Amino acid sequence: MPARRGARRAGRAANRRHELAIGAACTGRPFAFRPRRRGLPAPPAPRYCLAMAKLYFHYSTMNAGKSTNLLQAAHNYLEGGMQTYLLTARHDSRAGQGRIASRIGIGQAADTFDAATDLFAQIAARLAAGPCACVFLDEAQFLTRDQVWQLARAVDDLQVPVMCYGLRVDFRGELFPGSAALLALADEMREVRTICHCGKKATMVVRKGPDGRALRDGEQVQIGGNETYVSLCRRHWREAVGDS
Repeated sequence: MPARRGARRAGRAANRRHELAIGAACTGRPFAFRPRRRGLPAPPAPRYCLAMAKLYFHYSTMNAGKSTNLLQAAHNYLEGGMQTYLLTARHDSRAGQGRIASRIGIGQAADTFDAATDLFAQIAARLAAGPCACVFLDEAQFLTRDQVWQLARAVDDLQVPVMCYGLRVDFRGELFPGSAALLALADEMREVRTICHCGKKATMVVRKGPDGRALRDGEQVQIGGNETYVSLCRRHWREAVGDS
C-alpha cells in the first residue's frame, strides 16, 4: 500500500508539472516546479494529464519571437522531466535542415514535414516510440488544411497537446491556408506581439524587392528574414504598399 500511494503521488506530481508547462508555454514565461516531498518512487512511465490535450495556435507577424517562444516552452517541459516532439517545415532550411532556430542564437533539432506528410501518423509513431507530453510545430503557416485536421485528430484521439507557431498573414495581407484552418479549428489562440517602427503593434508584413521597395504581388511563399521582410502596423503597411 505505501508503494502504491507513493506511485499515485508521483503520478500527480507529473500531472502538475504538465499543467505548469502548458501554462508556461501559453504565457511565454518559464516555470519552476518544486515537489513538496522528496524521495517518492517514480511511476513506471510518466503519466500526463490527458484532459489538458488541446490544439493551440500561437500566431504573429515576422520577427516577433515565435521560434524563441517555442524553444523556451519545449525547454520548460524537458526541465520538468517530460519529453516533447518538435516539427518544422522541410523547405525552410535557413537554420539547417531539420532544425528550429531563433534569431537570438538558440536552436534544437526537429523532424520535418511537407505538404505530403501525414501528421497524424507521424505523431502516432512518435507516441508509440515512448512518452511524449507535447508536440511543438513551427512554421505552421505552411500546413495544409488537411494537415490541420490531422493535428486536431491527434489531439482528440491520441490525447496529446499540439502547439503550433506561425504567421497569420502574408505580405499581401491575406491569410495563409494553414493559419486560416488553425484560426478555425484551434482550441486556444495567442498572439505573439512585436512592434512597428512607430511604436504601435505590428500586425502586417511587407516583402522588399531588390530595390528595397515593398512588393504587392508575387508567390505567397518565399523564404527570407530581415533582409526580405519588415513587420509594420496596418497604417504603415498601407503607406508602404501604396494603398491610400
